Amino acid sequence: MHILGGLSEGGSVHRIFQYLGIMDKLRIQRCDMDCMDEVTYLSSGDNYRLPQGREAFTEALCRYFPSESEGIRRYLQACYDLTEEVDIFHLRRTPSIFTFHRERFMQPADQFIADFITDNRLRDLLAYMNPMYGGVAGHTPAYIHALINVLYIGGQYHFIGRSQHMAELLADVIREHGGEVITGQRVSSVNVADRQVTDVRTDDGRCFTADYYISTIHTKTLLPLVTDGVLPKAYVRRLSEAPVTYSAFILYLAFKPESFPYINHTGYIQDDYGQIWNHADCDPDTWPRGLMYLTPPSDNQGPWAVRMTVNCLMNWNEVKRWADTRQGHRGDDYEAWKQEQAERIIAKLERRFPHIRQCIDTYYTASPLTIRDYYASPEGALYGYSKDGLDSARTLIVPVTKVRNLLLSGQCVNLHGICGVPLTAINTAECIFGLNTIVDKINDFCDNLTASPITTQDIKQNR
Repeated sequence: MHILGGLSEGGSVHRIFQYLGIMDKLRIQRCDMDCMDEVTYLSSGDNYRLPQGREAFTEALCRYFPSESEGIRRYLQACYDLTEEVDIFHLRRTPSIFTFHRERFMQPADQFIADFITDNRLRDLLAYMNPMYGGVAGHTPAYIHALINVLYIGGQYHFIGRSQHMAELLADVIREHGGEVITGQRVSSVNVADRQVTDVRTDDGRCFTADYYISTIHTKTLLPLVTDGVLPKAYVRRLSEAPVTYSAFILYLAFKPESFPYINHTGYIQDDYGQIWNHADCDPDTWPRGLMYLTPPSDNQGPWAVRMTVNCLMNWNEVKRWADTRQGHRGDDYEAWKQEQAERIIAKLERRFPHIRQCIDTYYTASPLTIRDYYASPEGALYGYSKDGLDSARTLIVPVTKVRNLLLSGQCVNLHGICGVPLTAINTAECIFGLNTIVDKINDFCDNLTASPITTQDIKQNR
C-alpha cells in the first residue's frame, strides 16, 4: 500500500479508523501541502506540481492552463457532484440498497474529461492518476475517476515505515473483541449444502464452521473452491470470463546513506502526452512509457531518502511464459528478464534524476507473477475486475450471493483501495446487521468524540 487518502480530519477513512480505535496509532505522514503529486513529461520537460485541497488544486491547474480555467472549474465540480451520488463515500445514510445514477456516472472517464477540456495536454494531465485505478480509455467509468481524484485531492499521506503495522493494528482490534486471526491456512474447499455453507476446509485438513462466511479474495479465486453446481451457472460464467485490471512491475531501490534527497510527495513520469491510457499495453521495446515513484518516509525522517518504490503498469502477457512456475523457482531466464526491466526503469529515472544510479546500493523487483502469488489475484490484477461503463453488468458484484450465509467483500466489490475496501466492508456487514446500522454507529461515535471528551473505557463501551 503506497498512497493513502480519506485520512484528513472528517474524511470517511479517518472516521472509520477513529471508530476502530486505531487512528491515533497509525504511523503516517502527510505529503507537502503545496505539492502532493508531481507529474513530469520527459519529451517536453513539462513539470506540474499539484497541491492538496480543492481550491489550491484548482488554482494550480488554472495557472498552468489559463485558457482552460472555466473548463477546469466545471470539470472539478462535476467530479465532486459524482461523489455526491455515492452515499457510502461520505458515510451517509442511504434510503435503499438500490441506487440510481445520472448518465454521466457510467460515462467513460476519458470522454468525461473531454466534455470539459479542449487542450489535449490538460486532458492527459487530468488522467495522471490512472495507475491508481486501472484506467482504460473508452471503458473505465467516470465515477471511479472522480472518486479516486476527489479522495486524494482532499489529502494525501504516506505510511512511515512499512504498511504492515496497519494490518497488525486491525488484527489487534479483532483479538480485543474476542476474535482470532489465523494465518498460513490455505482454503481448499467451501462446502455448501441446501444453499448454506456448512464448513470451510484448509489444505492441512482443518475445518472451520460459523454462522456467516465472508470472502475478500478475488472472486475468480473463490469460485473454484465453492461446491460445484451451487452457484448459478450464468453467475459463475460471467465472473470467470470478466476481464481483470492490469498488473505492475515494481522496483524497490535501497539508497546509499545520505545520497538521494527525501521527496515528500508522489511523483509520476510520462514519456509523452497521449499515452496515459495505454501504459500497460505498450510494446515491450518501449516499456515503460510511464511510472509512479515515491520515497516512503522512515522513522525520524530527515533530508535523505532511505528507499524508493517505483510502480510501472504491465500486461500479464509479459510474464505468461512463466505462469506455471512458483516463487524462487522460475529459472535463470526469468531472473535475467527481471534485471532487464529494472535497468529500463532506472534508465527512465535517470532522465528525471541524472545521478540516481550512483545513489543505489541495491534493488529488488516484483513482477505480475509476484502479485498473483502473494494475493492469489488472477493475472496479478492490481484492482480486481476491470470496470466497464459501457457494460456495467458484466463486472457488477454485490456482497450477497445465492448461498445464504456466504458474503463477499474486498476490492472486487464496488471500489478498491484504502477507501473502497473499508467502505465495501461496511456494505457487507450491513447485509447481516441491517441497512445503515454500521454507518450510524460510526457517525454517532465520531460525532460524540468531537462533541465531548471521553475516556478510553467510554470508547470501548460505545464501540
